[in-house]
Amino acid sequence: MRISVVGLGYLGAVHAASMASLGHDVVGVEVDPSRVEALALGKAPFYEPGFDELLTRVQGSGGLTVSPDVADAAGCAVHFVCVGTPQRPDSLAADLRFVDAAVSGLVPHLAPGDVVVGKSTVPVGTAARLAEQVAATGATLVWNPEFLREGHAVDDTLHPDRIVYGVPAGAAGERAAALLDEVYAAPLAEGVPRIVTDLPTAELVKVAANSFLATKISFINAMAELCEVAGGDVTRLADAIGHDVRIGRRFLDAGLGFGGGCLPKDIRAFMARAEELGAGEAVAFLAEVDGINNRRRHRMVELAAEVVGGELKGRRVAVLGAAFKPESDDVRDSPALDVAQRLAAAGADVVVTDPQALGTARARAPHLVYTHDLADALTGAEAVLVLTEWRRYRELDPAWVGSLVARRTVLDGRNALDRSAWEAAGWTYRALGRS
Repeated sequence: MRISVVGLGYLGAVHAASMASLGHDVVGVEVDPSRVEALALGKAPFYEPGFDELLTRVQGSGGLTVSPDVADAAGCAVHFVCVGTPQRPDSLAADLRFVDAAVSGLVPHLAPGDVVVGKSTVPVGTAARLAEQVAATGATLVWNPEFLREGHAVDDTLHPDRIVYGVPAGAAGERAAALLDEVYAAPLAEGVPRIVTDLPTAELVKVAANSFLATKISFINAMAELCEVAGGDVTRLADAIGHDVRIGRRFLDAGLGFGGGCLPKDIRAFMARAEELGAGEAVAFLAEVDGINNRRRHRMVELAAEVVGGELKGRRVAVLGAAFKPESDDVRDSPALDVAQRLAAAGADVVVTDPQALGTARARAPHLVYTHDLADALTGAEAVLVLTEWRRYRELDPAWVGSLVARRTVLDGRNALDRSAWEAAGWTYRALGRS
């Protein structure tokens, strides 16, 4: 099938290449010249495991073309809208300018029977508003939320754990669902669950899922706060409650909390939209979820000050990790980068290292000192902070690290290290939620 993908950022680029790998003829539309150039050459404009190889395959097959002109989407049967919805600078709400512009740009090139598929995460009610604009052309708008995990985006696109269609009632909705079945024929053949619902429910699925995950993460971090004052161990607590099948162990790893381009802005936009609908009290608890998450960052800075004697000014601190999670170069709302900036603001001599995210980190926080050389970052450090749980940091040899630092003090911001091994090597070990 000939399809278009409007917006070739993280979501759109992975979706376009994945659809091409499934045998579709894909036209990717992107206004950023640097992304167009990179993707046309088969180069990923961001780091995502497996994406470079996927791009190479689809470029070789000729299944993906990239264009800066939305007019090239004309003639496609299905049009995916994959642009970003960042948080507005003046409020908690989502900024819908890019979604509105993408749909408005597509409208002149739609034909009767076409299907416009929203994949962007939007406040509930957005689809109903846009559907009228699309319907005037004889096309149909549906919503098909994405559930990508950074670091697993290719697999999550090709082998999702569920596919959700939000469609209008009637024949137009049935026809749109049938077209999407053709697009997703390969994963559906694998037995992936297919859920067909109305537009508002489809819009709510993504933000509800993210809000639930954020709540679970903040819950265990609230327990970490209690463990610190009570002398408990949050990792053992998580293991114990995680055996309860009603709870489960996933997302119960206490530490610096969540970040990235989805969870923080999605829960804030959810709160803002609920307030607009007069249902703010229903999700008021999310304000505390967000608050707990931000307190963890402040606590890490406090802990760093404690372990170096109460004063950060002039102390050399090695920060291992800048990305908000491993297997990504994304530093949007990164707890690791935020802590590094707070340490520097307190006068610490901070050196940041990360396997993939130094370029994006430098663009966002150019005043910090960065190095690709792990040994360089560690040399002379009076405190080592592990803030992104990259495998190379989890598996560090504490004796080797100890030969480089000025003081054997490690702060495990992700509860990712083997505490006994580090303490046996003469290190003072501290972590959030552990005495």
